[in-house]
Amino acid sequence: MLALPACTRSAGAEPGRKLALKPCRLEGMGRQALCGTHEVWEDRAAKKGRKVPLKVVVVPALAAEPEPDPLVLLAGGPGQGAAKLAGHMVPVLERIQRTRDLVFVDQRGTGDSKPLDCEPVPPDAPLAKQFDTTFHEADFRACLAGYDADVRLYTTPIAMDDLDEVREALGYQKLNLYGVSYGTRAALVYLRQHPERVRSVILEGVAPMSLLLPLYVARDSQRALDLLFTHCEQDAQCAKRYPDLRGRFDALLTQLQQAPVHTKVEHPLTGVPEDLTLSREAFTGVLRGLLYMPEAASLVPLVLDRATQGDWRPLVAIHHGLSSGMTGNLSQGMFLSVVCAEDAPHMPPEAITREAKGTWMGEAGVRNMLLPCAFWPKGELPKDYREPVKSDVPVLLLSGELDPVTPPSWADDAKKTLTHSLHVTLPGVGHGTSSIGCARALMADFVTRGSVEGLESKCGEGLKRPPFFTSFAGPVP
Repeated sequence: MLALPACTRSAGAEPGRKLALKPCRLEGMGRQALCGTHEVWEDRAAKKGRKVPLKVVVVPALAAEPEPDPLVLLAGGPGQGAAKLAGHMVPVLERIQRTRDLVFVDQRGTGDSKPLDCEPVPPDAPLAKQFDTTFHEADFRACLAGYDADVRLYTTPIAMDDLDEVREALGYQKLNLYGVSYGTRAALVYLRQHPERVRSVILEGVAPMSLLLPLYVARDSQRALDLLFTHCEQDAQCAKRYPDLRGRFDALLTQLQQAPVHTKVEHPLTGVPEDLTLSREAFTGVLRGLLYMPEAASLVPLVLDRATQGDWRPLVAIHHGLSSGMTGNLSQGMFLSVVCAEDAPHMPPEAITREAKGTWMGEAGVRNMLLPCAFWPKGELPKDYREPVKSDVPVLLLSGELDPVTPPSWADDAKKTLTHSLHVTLPGVGHGTSSIGCARALMADFVTRGSVEGLESKCGEGLKRPPFFTSFAGPVP
């Protein structure tokens, strides 16, 4: 009942709104939202040819007289559709929604907005294919040939001009930006291109212009795993249950480097035994994924302990569970259109060798991500694109201590040229600080203030990594 007046107000009475919105329901939410589509030119410069329909979701503020500037989510990946995340993110942003509209706009090429989907390995593929790290060039070329799109026109700067066009169509004068992971790059680019339209910015899991994807993945993942081993060694129960885990892990890597492991594992869903070949690259790729979330990382000592004894079932089961839960909202073609144009040209082979040297992930994992860039068409970028974004707009930067891909050092780097900013690092948290209640409260306080002045965070007090599993029953009580 509280939401109905807001929906009525936002659907037809918003001053300056040109985009027609209709009531809709979001997956996982009982509350009504407003949905619409705004078409933009695929070639914004030529203003002719194909158009891209951008899905727009507005979740109206609960207040009868809301603040005029909404909060806009910029999703991660690159490749995630923001509109598809709306149902999941509204509860996270509930405090902000009390007084402001929440806006979710699919970036071109994602979600339901002419997605550049490409899935050479579907989630229901046999286990052998899921763990196969062979590069299937023909599959990527088939995706490319099948698009009714010029993939050179799906870069971040173009997409941020799309967003400003949507802002105008919705009748908003200013925005509060909330970028997550790659979305922090997008937010910084919007801030540079349209500074007069930004009231405040939240950057969570910061990827500044100096972070090249995936150049530093091996180095930053090394840091995250080193922290995990150290914390296990400092925990009496973990150290007792998994003695010399670090040394045994190194020995396992050496074994896999010499030859892949051939084994038979029951499929986690069907229970049917399947033959499986595990290379070092496949193993390290799965392990890196587990480090994103501390809850999953709490299983890593147990998974590694079993793997060193030749039991790969826990690794396969947790990987299958996590990967199946994350499918359906990542457009691989859009990922490549961004990374191949914006990052890959700045990564000579010697840079990859230098940054991956001595890491458990190694060079192969990084190089494999870039293989499609050899033939993927690349868009043009402004000459100063990789320069740091300078601004005095209020910015709140949030980092997780354990983050394996955007650790706190990257936020520190971004902060150097953001003169009105505050960086908060949350202990025991990985890639996703908004999962923590105090972080949500801090975000809401920041947006209400529109400033970091007087903003204090006690968010780090009492936070620590979730306890490690010492058996399949869980941690020691």
